[in-house]
Amino acid sequence: MKAIVCEKPHDFQWKEHPKPVPREGESLVKIRQIGICGTDLHAFNGRQPFFSYPRVLGHELAGIIEKIEGPDHGLQAGDRVVIVPYLECGTCVACRNGKTNCCTYMQVIGVHQDGGMREWITLPTDHLIKTDSLSWDEMALVECLSIGAHAVRRALVETGEHVLVVGAGPIGLGAMQFAKLSGAKVIAMDINEARLEYCRNEMGVEYTVNAGIQAREELQQITDGMFPNVVMDATGNAQAMRKSLDYLAHGGRMVYIGLFDGDFSLNDPEFHKRETTLLSSRNATKADFQQVIASMENKQAKSSCLITHHSEFADLIENFQDWLKPESGVVKAMVHL
Repeated sequence: MKAIVCEKPHDFQWKEHPKPVPREGESLVKIRQIGICGTDLHAFNGRQPFFSYPRVLGHELAGIIEKIEGPDHGLQAGDRVVIVPYLECGTCVACRNGKTNCCTYMQVIGVHQDGGMREWITLPTDHLIKTDSLSWDEMALVECLSIGAHAVRRALVETGEHVLVVGAGPIGLGAMQFAKLSGAKVIAMDINEARLEYCRNEMGVEYTVNAGIQAREELQQITDGMFPNVVMDATGNAQAMRKSLDYLAHGGRMVYIGLFDGDFSLNDPEFHKRETTLLSSRNATKADFQQVIASMENKQAKSSCLITHHSEFADLIENFQDWLKPESGVVKAMVHL
């Protein structure tokens, strides 16, 4: 079968791999759709934590089950499935407490082990979720949206709260959607005016703030001087992550969704005087995936409007180079097999 391997930073190569054979408890899945996310772009550029080379990228995946070995978990060959790419151990302290998304020994396909930029893949059958009503594009967006949904759930967002999401990339857009569905008053922040316009026109976000232009004053005005109850940073940028604390209400919750390979610091007096609740949000659980699928099926969550670029698998390497350029305007790219 054909696979695309990231041999080292900035180096994609076509490779021929043997078609995988499922073991007990696994299914063979024919990949039909691959979503390209920031993790893939950062890994290609050599800036992704928890990563080693060579690696087959791709973890936003949808496909068709070809064969099941062992328990079928209510599935059968021919089912269209969304893939949950987080492979947990099931026995560590996090897993025992239901936090499979941050398993001590987490293996994410496309990061810690080979992912879906290939024609077939084998996966644990219990990491597949059937859906008949979503398109392939929508199915490949579920993982991305689930990260935002998980962050909102982790932040315990309540009706009427002001929630600021810093970073209007795909993860931030997902967080905005599910914060809105939780009844929050959502504020989008970015330095890119085109992205802010996208938030207003496509995502229905009521408030947008440019991070570089009197941001704190605007937030104060929007929130009647109180500032947002929850700030979610989806930038993975150290400077933005430090700055986000300045935007938070006293008694508020600071949630870091994006990450980068390095350290950052917070001003301790500012942190303490707010009695800040500091949270990180990593990956998502199967329950988050199921929530997102249900929200997409009943048309509560927007999805297709996130997709700005398309590619056939055969053209992926060439098109991937273009998606790295800011002027490409890519929000979410989809690859079809």
